[in-house]
Amino acid sequence: MTALAPAQSKITYTSANVDWELFHRQFDDALARVRGQLGREYPLAIAGEAVASPAPPIVARSPIDTAVVLGRFAAATPPLVDRAVRAARAAQSEWAHRAWRERVALLRRAAGLIRERKFELAAIMSLEVGKSRVEAMGDAEESADLIDYYCQQIEDANGFVRQMARVTPAERNVDVLRPYGVFGCIAPFNFPLALSTGMSCAALVAGNAVAYKPAEDASWTGVHLYEIYRDAGLPAGVFNCVTGYGPEAGEALWRHPGVDGVVFTGSKTVGLQIYRGLAQGWIKPCLLEMGGKNAAIVMDSADLDAAAEGVVRSAFGLQNQKCSATSRVYVHEGVARPFLEKLVDKTRALKIGDPTERDVTFGPVITAAAVATFERAVAQARREPGGAILLGGERLRGGLFERGHFVAPTIARLPLSSSLCFEELFVPFLAVAEVTGLDAAIAETNKAEYGLTAGIFSRRAEEIERFFDEIEAGVCYVNKRTGATTGAWPGAQSFTGWKGSGSTGKGGCGPYYVAQFLREQSRTVIEA
Repeated sequence: MTALAPAQSKITYTSANVDWELFHRQFDDALARVRGQLGREYPLAIAGEAVASPAPPIVARSPIDTAVVLGRFAAATPPLVDRAVRAARAAQSEWAHRAWRERVALLRRAAGLIRERKFELAAIMSLEVGKSRVEAMGDAEESADLIDYYCQQIEDANGFVRQMARVTPAERNVDVLRPYGVFGCIAPFNFPLALSTGMSCAALVAGNAVAYKPAEDASWTGVHLYEIYRDAGLPAGVFNCVTGYGPEAGEALWRHPGVDGVVFTGSKTVGLQIYRGLAQGWIKPCLLEMGGKNAAIVMDSADLDAAAEGVVRSAFGLQNQKCSATSRVYVHEGVARPFLEKLVDKTRALKIGDPTERDVTFGPVITAAAVATFERAVAQARREPGGAILLGGERLRGGLFERGHFVAPTIARLPLSSSLCFEELFVPFLAVAEVTGLDAAIAETNKAEYGLTAGIFSRRAEEIERFFDEIEAGVCYVNKRTGATTGAWPGAQSFTGWKGSGSTGKGGCGPYYVAQFLREQSRTVIEA
């Protein structure tokens, strides 16, 4: 495969220095290769072996065109999940006793393989999830950077071994962080590579073994992550991939008594179920990222062009199917009309269609259930006193749209009291409400049970300072034209949820993440 020069190849969610013509040629080539793999059958991967399942397979279809069968993936049953956890348990001790530098070297090799295969991985994610080319490539690039960043955390901490003070001259004290054992890793569909890689590689580099269940809507990407770890040289059983359905395979995984901890990204409902279920006998580590209802505040001093562009990019990238996406806007009443005009114009300019095509920025939602959620929200918005649909509000029809899960990017003007301002929808529905000032904007933002990301557009230093001090969110942005509440990157923005958005207060992409996969042990030796 021909690779772009390093200085030109890096695509993030908010910036890119790229030869676009070369990029699109390489993406087209990869897309053709990937389409040649459609319809294959994929077994489970347990202890380095291909394992069949007696259950009917997951028949994965593209949300772009549901007639296209991407593949048939083995659906793990509870006994097969048990087999995967036992395989991880059998492999973990030897893996943990490897020198940490060896683990780092193997995982950095995995990062290199992701970069080598990034065009194929991006093409798969575009077909499987409905990501645009840039979104899909950003997902692949972030995955490799996450591995490198988490490896660096181990290196910077010297394997998390620290000499401690002596209380008496005769004693020698050392503090170490040690792996828990086996982590169940349960991933969502929306960042099928980056989130799967970030959660799993942090567990792995810390010396844990992993039983991994990708989202059923992103099984294809999950299988390729397994192949990357395998080809990088991870020992058999250290990383096991069990594709399957959440209510069966996912629940069997997190409930398994042989699992020492769980790392999960998904809905608040499931996350809290896992959290409560793990508190049996003793408290197991439970790292949860559970979504958001993220607000952008637009003050009367804002650059309205930047605010409108930042909101559109954040609200309608990946069709709002990001836990960090802007899903509500609180705009100062003094600038509401001009802001909304710009917001509608910029949204209307989005190119909607097959996201595997160049220049298409808005594709389908993931499932028919997501379409139903969208239609319910639109119907409620139309019923709200004072509510109005300013743009969109319909399922798209005709041509390609008939074959996939396509809905229009939608902007609704709503009263502050609307439940649509507080309910996480995960569909391209943006609620906009007017406020009298910053006090009201912060109060309304903080009413939500979620606290993941938030943004403000203001030119006043005192407003920005108040925003940082008073907003209840873990990831905060000011005047971010490239994405009002989105775009976190490893080592740049820690991605951590407060309140109903997370369980630990220390997030992925940040400097404290890997340590959460380890437990502390104090060692005292009395010297003769």
